[in-house]
Amino acid sequence: MSASRRTIPILPIPSLPGVEAVHKVQARATQGRFTRWRWASLLATQLFFFALPWLNWHGRQMVRFDLEAKRFYLGSLILLPQDLIYLTGLLVFCAMGLFVVTTLWGRVWCGFSCPQTVYTALFMWVEQRCEGDRYQRMKLDRSGWGLEKLWRRGGKHLAWVLIAGWTGLTFVGWFSPMREITHELFTASLGFWDAFWSVFYGGFCYLNAGVLREKVCLHMCPYGRFQGALMDVDTRIVAYDAQRGEPRGAHRREGENVAKGSCVDCTVCVQVCPTGIDIRDGLQPACIGCGLCIDACDSIMDKVGQPRGLVRFATQRQLASGGAPSQPSAWAHHRVRVYAGLMAALLLALLWSVNQRPDIRVDVIRDRGVMARFVDDGAVENIYRLQLMNQTDVPQRLRIGVSALPGATVQASEVLLGPAEDRAVQVSVRVPAELAAQWAGQTRLLRLEVASRHSEGSSLVSEASTFVVPR
Repeated sequence: MSASRRTIPILPIPSLPGVEAVHKVQARATQGRFTRWRWASLLATQLFFFALPWLNWHGRQMVRFDLEAKRFYLGSLILLPQDLIYLTGLLVFCAMGLFVVTTLWGRVWCGFSCPQTVYTALFMWVEQRCEGDRYQRMKLDRSGWGLEKLWRRGGKHLAWVLIAGWTGLTFVGWFSPMREITHELFTASLGFWDAFWSVFYGGFCYLNAGVLREKVCLHMCPYGRFQGALMDVDTRIVAYDAQRGEPRGAHRREGENVAKGSCVDCTVCVQVCPTGIDIRDGLQPACIGCGLCIDACDSIMDKVGQPRGLVRFATQRQLASGGAPSQPSAWAHHRVRVYAGLMAALLLALLWSVNQRPDIRVDVIRDRGVMARFVDDGAVENIYRLQLMNQTDVPQRLRIGVSALPGATVQASEVLLGPAEDRAVQVSVRVPAELAAQWAGQTRLLRLEVASRHSEGSSLVSEASTFVVPR
């Protein structure tokens, strides 16, 4: 019995490299058309982010999400908490747009416009200016601490802190008055919460773009994990043409070029990659589609006298066929047609809804303390509380009336609402004694009407309620 037993050794499972164990990626600088496109995207996105909070509109900040006052200012459009459906629709529209882009061109959002990629590229540019090119930075990493290393590293981190700090303050400026908090910063009177969120977001920017960098894309971002569900064989991705490039090797002598592919195995495509992957290994979740390896490979192909395009944006169908067949139309993707239809319907619904949005929002609440009461000469009075909200950036003069209840009168004067102001107004509605005697014990329907007049026109809003007549 014992002779038939076998001893199965217990072998420990090798641990996967964590964030700290992964080697530091020191990307090499490159030049080319995709590099220029990345810098153009960086400038456009940062100009939008940093400049927009400084723009004014009719004496106030043009774009501001005022959480304290529960107001969202988007130019002339003023959104209230009840209007969050518009922001939800806008986010859904942007998400579907991202799905369309991914279906057609892969992860170009990650490579060109993602905030993580944009700020990482900016921080790496500062690092190159402070510590030198890739080989100089690697040499500096291996060297001991001295005056030069302290000077270069200290200058780099100081620049990072300044960029991250101003980024954090600008982020807060989307929610607080940008001009005011900037003045408070330089006068050392910045409020606690504004200072806290500036430091928090600035520290987050410093940590992600300066310290973690590509580790955010490799370990934290979920987009690279589910991108396969949005792509197919007709999606343009950054790809290596293995049929043309293999077998790879250096072209030292004229006769060797016949037996080898176009790839000279220089590894420059790996050196310039922000995430440190080898594009020649095929499609990988870590590839962010930035196209820097394309610029690097094209420069090498120019030097060795080979045609460009060994690494290029191509579809898996094109690579499998060994040529460059005509690219199917974007409408050949069923998902693109579905996304486009949903986006068009959502956009039309949003535009129609915003266009039909009234200038004044009225909420009617019955006074719970006094439901109904008799007043002079047997007349009956009901008390209502009207919550009036001006949804425009111009003053509104309001006149309150009543309809659908014959003989009823409103005991209220005109109300003047400032831009984006909301106010609670108490309104009493009376019916004469003869009607009160006729309707005794009944609950009648009525509509409270609010007519607004302003410099750009007029409008009428009505809300239904009830009028109670006691016995």
